[in-house]
Amino acid sequence: MIDALINKLENYLTLSDADKQHLTNAVDRVEDIKKDQDIILVNEKPEFVHLIIEGWACRYKLLADGQRAIVAYLIPGDLCDIHIALLDHMDHSVCSLTPLKIAYLSREKIEEMFFNNNTLARAFFWSALIEESIMREWFANVTSRPADKRLAHMFCEIMMRYRAAGLTDRHDSIHFPLTQNELADAAGLSVVHTNRVLQRLRKEGLITYANKHLEIKDWDRLKTFGDFDPRYMHLSEAVMQ
Repeated sequence: MIDALINKLENYLTLSDADKQHLTNAVDRVEDIKKDQDIILVNEKPEFVHLIIEGWACRYKLLADGQRAIVAYLIPGDLCDIHIALLDHMDHSVCSLTPLKIAYLSREKIEEMFFNNNTLARAFFWSALIEESIMREWFANVTSRPADKRLAHMFCEIMMRYRAAGLTDRHDSIHFPLTQNELADAAGLSVVHTNRVLQRLRKEGLITYANKHLEIKDWDRLKTFGDFDPRYMHLSEAVMQ
C-alpha cells in the first residue's frame, strides 16, 4: 500500500524492514476521494498526514481574482503535508485532480518517527529538501523558459518522479490524466496557448498526449529541448539513467 513512498525514500537511503513497518503502522485508514475535491484547505491544520496511494492531486494557491495557480502536482508516493507536524497551519490548499485513494497517517506517529527514528527522520528531511529543489526548478521553469520548453521540462520531470516512485521503469510512456486546463494552471499559460504548444511538441515528434496517456517519442531529444537536467532531483543513479 505504501510501496511508492518507500521506493521514493530509498532513492536516498535503504530502509530496514523495521523502518518500513513503522511507516505501515502509521496508517490509520485509507479512503477514496472524488475528483475535484479539496483535501486540505489553506490555513487548516490537518489532523492526519495525507499520503497519495492512487491518482493525482495538486498543491494550489487562489489568487485575488479567483484564478487558480497550481504550484505542484502530487502523484502516488507523495506526502501532501508532512511539514504540518512542525508548522501551525497550511499555507496552500491541496485538491484531487483525479479520483484518489489516500492513506491517513497518524500525525503523532510521524512526529514520533522524527524524534525517535534517525533513519526515517533523515529520509523525511531528504524528501522535504527534494520538494524544495523541485519547487525552485518549477519557479525557474515557469518564469524563465518559453512555453514549449516549459511543458517539455514538466513532462520530463513527471517521468522521473514516476521512475523514482517505482511506478514505471521506462522513459517512453506513463498514465497522464491531466486536462489541458490543469496543465495550463501549472504552466502559467492560457488553455489556448497550452493547446498550441502541445500541437507543436507533437509536430516535432517529441510527444503524443491523448486519452490520459503521455507517450514520449524521443526521451533524449525531449530532455535536450526542455533544458532538463535531472540532477536537481537528487535521485539514485539507476533512476536517472
